[in-house]
Amino acid sequence: MELNQIIDTIYPLSATSQHKIKEYITETKLPKGHLLFKANTVETSIYFIKKGIARAYAYSEENQITFWLGKEGDPIVSMQSYVTNQKGYEDVELLEDCELYELKIDQLQKLFLEDIQIANWGRKFAEFELIKSEERLIALQFNTATQRYLALLKNHPSIIQRVQLSHVASYLGITQVSLSRIRANIK
Repeated sequence: MELNQIIDTIYPLSATSQHKIKEYITETKLPKGHLLFKANTVETSIYFIKKGIARAYAYSEENQITFWLGKEGDPIVSMQSYVTNQKGYEDVELLEDCELYELKIDQLQKLFLEDIQIANWGRKFAEFELIKSEERLIALQFNTATQRYLALLKNHPSIIQRVQLSHVASYLGITQVSLSRIRANIK
């Protein structure tokens, strides 16, 4: 996904403001399996996925719990680091070879002080991330596993096709065996 499209999806900027923010964005390519973020680290960048797919996970006592899956156009951000400049709790793994746009948080913070449109863009960015987290929490609390799977299938079919079923099951809050049963019942 192209950078202009990603920026405008969050909050449309004037050509001048868009040019300012793009001056601080670099492109990077990283391989499948790369750990982009590591838990207990203050992350200094946010990323936007140009091409590829990633997951965020944390450890429970016995295994990894995938709580976020991202694809083209999605941001990769440790909100703990972005908002409070504190250590994040998540690891972020690239599940495919990825092309990413990188923006240093400290440079973005400076732009917030210089340009009200970019400050509003940053506010909208944080608001959208909050809404996504809230929707996810509500779905986990109130929807059945089948409903969560069907919603993922409807809203993000490419994730089902591109991500290992073990990660999808973890993301849905179920076992891989339960996911297999749900998939069999739907077919």
